[in-house]
Amino acid sequence: MSELSTTDRADLDRLDRRILSVLAEDGRISIADLSRRIGLSKSPTQARLRRLEESGVILGYRAMLDPIRLGLDHVAFVEVRLSDTREKALNAFNQAVAKIPEIEQAHMIAGNFDYLLKVRTGDMTAYRRFLGETISTLPHVAGTSTYVAMEAVKETMLAEQA
Repeated sequence: MSELSTTDRADLDRLDRRILSVLAEDGRISIADLSRRIGLSKSPTQARLRRLEESGVILGYRAMLDPIRLGLDHVAFVEVRLSDTREKALNAFNQAVAKIPEIEQAHMIAGNFDYLLKVRTGDMTAYRRFLGETISTLPHVAGTSTYVAMEAVKETMLAEQA
């Protein structure tokens, strides 16, 4: 994800934020029901929704899947230290990570390591294989440290904060 400057951020009013809040609860809501929930007629609601989509505030609509029911209940957070942190090396690492579905999140960190990855696999055996065969072979990886999550206490999506 690229960083936006303050001038690139969307100017959202109370109704825009209400639309985002309702959609975060129910992304499949009809325009008629959405307009009722926010107290605006259908045409202006649809226009606002289209503007939020076109401006990139709403990136898309997805089904929320239960990873535990899918057999993916092992979550590990992995600190990654790189051997090279010049721009070319960072780009190579970023591009490689973006292609790997088991890596749910990847964040560049200011601290004693370079990246923090959230990795989801089926179990510890699958994670150990993934660490050895995938993470360790990513460009410029010098070392890793793993922290296994015992329980998810809170997981929210960004739109739920709108």
